[in-house]
Amino acid sequence: MTRRGLLIILSSPSGAGKSTLAKRLMAGDPGIRFSVSATTRPPRAGEVDGRDYYFRSRDEFETMIAAGEMLEHAEVFGNFYGSPKAPVEQAMREGRDTLFDIDWQGGQQVRNSALGKDVVSIFVLPPSIGELEARLRGRAQDSEEVIARRMQKSRDEISHWAEYDYVLVNDDLDRTEADLRAIIEAERQRRDRLPWLTEFVRGLNAEFEARQR
Repeated sequence: MTRRGLLIILSSPSGAGKSTLAKRLMAGDPGIRFSVSATTRPPRAGEVDGRDYYFRSRDEFETMIAAGEMLEHAEVFGNFYGSPKAPVEQAMREGRDTLFDIDWQGGQQVRNSALGKDVVSIFVLPPSIGELEARLRGRAQDSEEVIARRMQKSRDEISHWAEYDYVLVNDDLDRTEADLRAIIEAERQRRDRLPWLTEFVRGLNAEFEARQR
């Protein structure tokens, strides 16, 4: 009794907890795979092609775009990034879900693609802007200028919250994770995502008819 895999889009402003939630979700659910992005930037030390990214030349990436092989893509600081379609389609056929850690623009492209009917989109909000800034500062990784840019981008990200199917306020990480798992499990059981169900009900009706003979 198989089902089609889901495309789970998880978006949030930087510092709202999206990456932590994604790691927790996959650690506890082997049925979810992470969407490995393709990029034209060169590999960094320790990065492996096919595990961290699919590293492609600019010509190769543009060919993939022209051939319709990318679910979504964007150019960031002179390099292309995007989600190849083929691994996602294979996972869907095998009944495995794919998790996308992408922004609202990438999510919009995936929702508008041919696979859009299998998308579940979830946006994660911080409990307050003050808490969001405190989390960014708590990383102790960024300069004041970078933090200011991230905060401005966060405002833009949050303005797109209403485009998502579900919105979670991450004021308690454990509870937010539980809510996230509940959403995914409910979406997995939707009638239109269970292709075997029609035949199964026919079998039940056949049993009724057999009993009446």
